[in-house]
Amino acid sequence: MIERYSLPEMKSIWTDEAKFKRWLEVELTVLQVREEMGIYNIPIGTTDNLKKQIQIDITRINEIEKTTNHDVIAFVTQITENCGTLGRYIHYGLTSSDVIDTALGMTLRDGCNILEEKLQTLISTLQQTALQHRSTIMMGRTHGMHAEPITFGIKVAGWVDELNRNLARFNRAKEAVSVGKLSGAVGTYSLLTPEIELKVMKKLGLKVASHSTQIVPRDRYAELLSVFALIGGALERIALEIRHGQRNEISELSEPFGKGQRGSSAMPHKKNPILCERICGCARLLRSYALVGFENQALWMERDISHSSTERIILPDAFQLLDYMLYLMNKIVGGLVVDTNQMKRIVRHFYDVHFSQKILTALIDQGYGRDEAYTIVQNASFQAKEKKISLLTIAKNNNWWSLPNQVVQEILSVRPDKYWRNIYKRAGIPLKRGGK
Repeated sequence: MIERYSLPEMKSIWTDEAKFKRWLEVELTVLQVREEMGIYNIPIGTTDNLKKQIQIDITRINEIEKTTNHDVIAFVTQITENCGTLGRYIHYGLTSSDVIDTALGMTLRDGCNILEEKLQTLISTLQQTALQHRSTIMMGRTHGMHAEPITFGIKVAGWVDELNRNLARFNRAKEAVSVGKLSGAVGTYSLLTPEIELKVMKKLGLKVASHSTQIVPRDRYAELLSVFALIGGALERIALEIRHGQRNEISELSEPFGKGQRGSSAMPHKKNPILCERICGCARLLRSYALVGFENQALWMERDISHSSTERIILPDAFQLLDYMLYLMNKIVGGLVVDTNQMKRIVRHFYDVHFSQKILTALIDQGYGRDEAYTIVQNASFQAKEKKISLLTIAKNNNWWSLPNQVVQEILSVRPDKYWRNIYKRAGIPLKRGGK
């Protein structure tokens, strides 16, 4: 991932240094369990002695790999170079993917913990925004066109609901990838036992992969990457909504604009939604990573390494990119500018045509046929916009329909936040006491 979109905490778990430390942790944990079980003639204290002796030298590993063309062999060679006879106990009974995939499970788990915290923070912030704006009237739009009034809070509640679904998916996928394996070259435990595998995984904080060949099956990673793509899509949905709301002719929403920030090198008046645009672009990349994850699912027989080259790119990049997107969206939502007066102005200044459905149903209730009532209301709505007068005024001034005053008052009194408590509850937004 490019430096511009990398945050230190997430970046640190994907470095070569972090990778080799996890490989060493796997190697030494396997050795420790074998030593504790006392069935492999390993002298007591071997693991502790090796922990003191082994130093990871990345430069040396890279140098050896130029000859071996095999990164795990280069790693094992380097860490055992100065261990004397004790070095023979390292990597005993293991195949490369036992080490790689188990260490990767640890990395994925730790990366998911970072993402989960940012995702939960975003959900919490949006919940508060939804509560704050539960009665903020704005125009609802379909096809980009005015439909009926909603509240901004109800719109945000929809974002919360989607993110909650994504959080549930995320937790399932996190559990699926937080696994390791020590089942050997083709998954038959030819040298180590399931008992050793279970004890090692417990010490490493992982579960045992329910079935493995030479590798952990890649459907687990494909699932995680698809969840990343869905989360990215949810963030894109929010970002796109803010971008539309920031357009000059709408001006209902705008992302934060910092002191000293410049919108354009040529036009000083500009405030461009660049953060939201960035999120929309990054979401495209996340979707592409998910596609590669699906391609990695089918491998030759017990494994090939066609997945390996892609995972060296897509896994670090996907984690760092989503981490950055969540950070950015938290920044945007935390500083979101909501022009409530403009929202109300737009609702009021479009000639009340948003009452058309309520008038249509009221006419049907009065005995009109549906097609007849529809034609009457449609013609009146078009005239309202053309003549720039209220639909209700046209209804009053023309004898196209006759609605009792009580019915008219019912039409006017219906509020889009009437059922907000029910909507928020279904979206998983906790309500404060008193329904506030």
